[in-house]
Amino acid sequence: MAFILFLLLSFLLHGTQAEIICEDLPIGLCTFSIASSGKRCVLENNVRDNGNMDYQCDTSEIIVKDMNEWIESDECLNACGLHRKTVGISSDSLLEPHFLARLCSDSCYKNCPDIVDLYHNLAIGEGVFLANLCEVSSKMPRRVMTQFLSSGAALGPVSATAYGPEAPAASI
Repeated sequence: MAFILFLLLSFLLHGTQAEIICEDLPIGLCTFSIASSGKRCVLENNVRDNGNMDYQCDTSEIIVKDMNEWIESDECLNACGLHRKTVGISSDSLLEPHFLARLCSDSCYKNCPDIVDLYHNLAIGEGVFLANLCEVSSKMPRRVMTQFLSSGAALGPVSATAYGPEAPAASI
């Protein structure tokens, strides 16, 4: 009898568990989240006819292995030097010494697997390993760009907000 009750409660509880769907997330929780499907959420912006900017959370096609239903903590975002309202993600931020120092810090690199996985994959896309960039940046911060450029990575424009433009607080 106890086993039947356990099974019944298990089915009921399973049906009430919340599923993370990127399009249903508030704009302020979108970036650095992973849907129940295992796909990354991405904050995108669109210009309306009147010139104002609209923001929406969409599901990307990037699948994260062994992680789903994840909303990154504010502690990790702070430790890694990131912002919750970042629009888009770019490997350009790996050229920014201050960002790379935060990303490679123990408080980020050892405690924030979602963020490290994301930037690890961005680095691989540029032909370098994040662990190697972190090692070089801790010993010789100015050599990181040399290592990155020698990988054949294409440079894009880098700004003070190389980790991605931050959406205005008023529209979020």
